[in-house]
Amino acid sequence: MKALPGMPLPANDLLWDCWQVLRKDHPGIRARDAANQLEVPEAALIASGCGRISLRLRGGDWGDFLERVGAIGPVMALTRNEHAVIEKTGTYRNIQCGASMGLVLDPDIDLRLFLDHWRHLFMVREDSHGNARHSLQVFDAAGVAVHKIYLTDASDRAAFDRLVADRGTDDQTTAFVAEPPPERPAPKADELVDLAGFHTGWDALLDTHEFFGLLRRFNLGRVQALRLAGVERARPVAVSALAVVLNSAAESGLPIMVFVGNRGCIEIHTGPVHRIKTMGPWLNVLDPGFNLHLREDHIASAWVVRKPTSDGVVTSLELFDAAGETIAFVFGRRRPSEPELEGWRELAASLPDAESAP
Repeated sequence: MKALPGMPLPANDLLWDCWQVLRKDHPGIRARDAANQLEVPEAALIASGCGRISLRLRGGDWGDFLERVGAIGPVMALTRNEHAVIEKTGTYRNIQCGASMGLVLDPDIDLRLFLDHWRHLFMVREDSHGNARHSLQVFDAAGVAVHKIYLTDASDRAAFDRLVADRGTDDQTTAFVAEPPPERPAPKADELVDLAGFHTGWDALLDTHEFFGLLRRFNLGRVQALRLAGVERARPVAVSALAVVLNSAAESGLPIMVFVGNRGCIEIHTGPVHRIKTMGPWLNVLDPGFNLHLREDHIASAWVVRKPTSDGVVTSLELFDAAGETIAFVFGRRRPSEPELEGWRELAASLPDAESAP
């Protein structure tokens, strides 16, 4: 039942019925995995449950939405991409939202929001081991999940119910029209890149956020840029580097920063990690208030990247899939105007080189 971009799924019970058969055959299957098996966007699956397990809500005015989420109190914030999931428990505070970008700046819930990709909003009720689990779920125009917010036992259910009621809409159609994802410009061929200019621009960086502008200026893909930067700026390391970093940080107590995101949201954990566990292909952090689940077998390349800033060099471990898409970034914990931790710099320097450069 493959839905082509721009083609609405039928507003009937067909998709819902297929989903229920799949759930019966695979108890506990997640909506995203079910959608992949049925070859439809996840938002189409959620829409098929409107009036059953979900409600369409009015999107837009995202600053007000996030302030209302903050009034719910402690919740679990979930952000993912194709290869990694990050889950943080806390309260939405210190919210700043403009027309296209937003921030949530709390020690527990730390988000970077790209609101042009926030298009569809649903309330979802899922049954888990006999208990109803309620969430607010945001999807982009293509129907891909951008960000999810789950109630916890400590959440204010009345505040949640008021938000859902105030955001209610008469449009509860079970059809979903998926728009094609935005196309990214093709990067410049290696032989056409002004390497001297690119290296000069890199060495002149004053803030890590300026790196995105540098890529645009030279029309480079991120992995391409790392490959062309030279090993003094970006060193390819073994794809097992993340496991080494997490286990070393857990043993030493070294506080780190873990970034996982997608086009619409980046979620950040800052602090120590403790319980590292591998389950099949999944590398996990299973700590109170912070969970990370990452498909280690999907890491095609890993890089230790060094960028100059006004506060000194900032070092990151950057992980990418075979298509060059970002899986996750890891930094040492660092506050503005402070140099990075020497322990983090030493750990990054100790990571083994890749067996062969990607």
